[in-house]
Amino acid sequence: MKIYIHKTAEVSEKAKIGEGTAVWNNSQIRENAVVGKNCILGKNVYIDEGVVIGDNVKIQNNVSVYKGTTIESGVFVGPHVVFTNDKIPRAINEDGTLKNNDDWEVGRTVVKYGASIGAGAVILPGITIGEYALVGSGSVVTKDVPDYALVFGNPAKIMGKVDKNGQIKK
Repeated sequence: MKIYIHKTAEVSEKAKIGEGTAVWNNSQIRENAVVGKNCILGKNVYIDEGVVIGDNVKIQNNVSVYKGTTIESGVFVGPHVVFTNDKIPRAINEDGTLKNNDDWEVGRTVVKYGASIGAGAVILPGITIGEYALVGSGSVVTKDVPDYALVFGNPAKIMGKVDKNGQIKK
């Protein structure tokens, strides 16, 4: 199986892309990122340096996945989702100098196997989203999400449980 990279996509020579993966127009994959097999990265997806993405992951248009994020296999990420990596973002240090990579601490985020994240969700750093969990569209995830949990809102709260197909359990 071949890798498809659209002619307008920018993929670092230091990135690793698995067989059968498609990278669509205007997407960017930075150095030392790893994208597994049979993934789909939609239009205008940004994958930061060092991000790890498993196999059979679907990332829809306009998603930003910043450094410190790991997305396990079988995950769905809806359009316009943002994975942040800094809980206290500042452009400058106390002395007014521009911050660089050594001036901040990257938060680690993990999205576990089979989870789904709805359109427009914002995932704060230091969060683990459990297996088969379902994050509702527009949610702001500020705390860990257990396996099979249905969460939504701002901040996202547990509103129920779902099965492997995403159906609400009664």
